[in-house]
Amino acid sequence: MKWEKLKPPEPDDPMCCCECDSYQYGCYCDCEDLDEAFNRWLKDKPCKSGCQSPVFGAVIDKLEISMMPALLLLPLLLRVAALHYLLGIIILTALPGLVLWYYYATHRKKRRTLFFLTLALYSLAYMYYLFITEILPRGDVSQLQLCAVTTGMILTIVSLIHTKRGPGFVTASLHKAHTHSQEAMKDSTHLNGSVQSAASSSGTSGDLQTTKEAPTAKWSSCPMCKIMRPPRGGHCRTCGSCVQRLDHHCIWCCRINSCVGQANHRSFLLTLSVFLLTSLYGISLVLRSLCPREYLMTALFNCPGVYSQSSTALCFTCAWYSSIVTGGLLYLLVTQVLNISFNVTEREAQLALRNKTGQRRLWGLVIDTGHYSRGFYQNWVEFLTMADASGSLRASLTDLV
Repeated sequence: MKWEKLKPPEPDDPMCCCECDSYQYGCYCDCEDLDEAFNRWLKDKPCKSGCQSPVFGAVIDKLEISMMPALLLLPLLLRVAALHYLLGIIILTALPGLVLWYYYATHRKKRRTLFFLTLALYSLAYMYYLFITEILPRGDVSQLQLCAVTTGMILTIVSLIHTKRGPGFVTASLHKAHTHSQEAMKDSTHLNGSVQSAASSSGTSGDLQTTKEAPTAKWSSCPMCKIMRPPRGGHCRTCGSCVQRLDHHCIWCCRINSCVGQANHRSFLLTLSVFLLTSLYGISLVLRSLCPREYLMTALFNCPGVYSQSSTALCFTCAWYSSIVTGGLLYLLVTQVLNISFNVTEREAQLALRNKTGQRRLWGLVIDTGHYSRGFYQNWVEFLTMADASGSLRASLTDLV
C-alpha cells in the first residue's frame, strides 16, 4: 500500500510502517516489506537498493560472497593434485563435476551470475602468476616469449570486455526505424527509379545489407517482450530481452555471462581465437621447460622426474588443467566456425533439431537448416560485414534523406 499524504486512509486499511515515528524504517512502504527486511537481516542478506546508497547497492549486487570458497579451493586442489600423478588424475577428472555441483548448489536460482566469468579470470590470472614465478626463473623462456604471452593475455581481456558491451538488443524503436526506412525507400523509388539499382549494385556495403534483405524477410512479434523483432532474432530467457541474430547465451564456454548476437558475435569469435592461441603457446613453453628431452606432443603423457620437485609438479598439473579447458574451448571454436560457414546460429540449429527440419553435416558437428546459406564465401562475407541493425537502419535513413 502506497501512502498518499493528501488522502486519508480508509478505516479498514492496516497501519503502514511509514506512519510510525521510526525514521529508520521509513524506506519500507508496508508491513510486508518490513517483515521481508527483518528476514533479510536475520539471514545476513543485503538490504534492498532503495534503503542504501546507490554505490553501496551496486557493490553488493556485483559481489558474490559464495564465490570465495571456489576461488580458495581451486589452487588448493591443484596443489593436492601435484602431490602424485594418481591424485592428479582423480582430481582433474572430478574437477569439472565439482565445479558444476557447486554452481548448481549456490547459483542455480540466479538468472545471471558472474560465477563462471570470475572463475575463468581467476584461473587465467593464477596460471599467469605461476608462469611468472615458477617457469620464468628457470631461464628457459626468453623476454620475447614472455612479451608474446603477456600480449595474448591483454588481448584476451580486451576482446572479452568488447564482447561484454552488448549483443545488440532489440528495441521498440528498431521496428519503427525499419518501417520508416521502407517508406523512405518506396518514396525515393517513386521519385527516382535508379535508386533501387544503385542500392542493389553496392552489395559490399554492410549498412545497406539489412535494408536490402528487409522486404523479403518477415519480422515477428515476441510474446514475452511484446515488440517486433527482426528475422533471426530471438528471446533470451536469461537476459529477459530479444537479441538480434541470437546465437546463444554464454555462461559455460567463454564465461562471458552474456548473449552472443549480431553486435558481438565477431568479438566472441576473436576472444576464443586469441585465448586458444595464447593458451596453446603458454602450455608449449611450460612443457618445453619442464620436459626438454621429450617431444611436445607426448610431454603431457611422459615427463620423467617432473614429480621430484613440488614446483615442477604444480606447473605440470596446471598445464594439464589448462589443456582440459583449452580442449573444451577448441571444440566450441570448431563448432562456431562450421556454423558460420553454413550461415546458421546455435539457436537455429537447436530449433531445427527440435522440429526435425535440419540435416546433420560433418559427423553431426553442424546442423544445416538450408534457409540462409549462400555458399562458403558469401556466408563469411555476411558474417564479417554484419553490423548492429539499429545502426544500419539509422545510416540508411540518413543516406536516403
